[in-house]
Amino acid sequence: MRIAVTRLAGKEKDDAVRCARFGHDCYPVSPLRAEIREDLIASFVAAVGADEYDCIFFTSALPAQIIAPRLTRWPRVIAIGPTTARTLEHFGIAAETLPAFYSREFVPYLGTWIRGKRIGIPRADVPNPLLIDGIGQAGGFPAEVRIYSLIPTGIELDLTGAGAVLFTSAMSFTTAAWQRDVPILKIAIGESTAAVMRDGNVLPDVTGDGSLEGTLQALNAFIAARDVPAGG
Repeated sequence: MRIAVTRLAGKEKDDAVRCARFGHDCYPVSPLRAEIREDLIASFVAAVGADEYDCIFFTSALPAQIIAPRLTRWPRVIAIGPTTARTLEHFGIAAETLPAFYSREFVPYLGTWIRGKRIGIPRADVPNPLLIDGIGQAGGFPAEVRIYSLIPTGIELDLTGAGAVLFTSAMSFTTAAWQRDVPILKIAIGESTAAVMRDGNVLPDVTGDGSLEGTLQALNAFIAARDVPAGG
């Protein structure tokens, strides 16, 4: 199946190869672009070098890609999911990966260890009060540094020839310009994105586990069940 995958402009990476492993042809569509804040990146890297954090939490692959090559030392590192972990590993940083690929899992994953710990979080300029408040309520000290902004491109998603569109974040859905009546599958990468899609009156046909691979597995299961002959 040909699948349009929402990605930041210029940040498509290896989606096509990963999709091909599941028998699909993926191509990027970009409802958003990133505007990088070099001043905040520099200050965050300096803080890491000065041992100001006991842990760094990377909530997506882009901040990992930006920050990791600039680090010469680091504390405990947590990645939200496998793609982010692979990005960090590429730069020689071994990271723990959350068992479920959602930021809400961060505090439960760390448990009592988080008490009194300083948590550095380089991320997008998008509010995540559940994460920040959760760290504070658990006794940690969150230091959120918004190293980039997400800017809508205003470009309509090219769904020509696509059998599905895969939204990889809630914001990629809410900012996307697209023809909602196009008869293709609507896919959410995870539950958070699916909830926002439902709020926007778009019912996801498939919902993944927060990772691209898990979403493609769910898509293949959906297709297999749909294509079973009646009474078969």
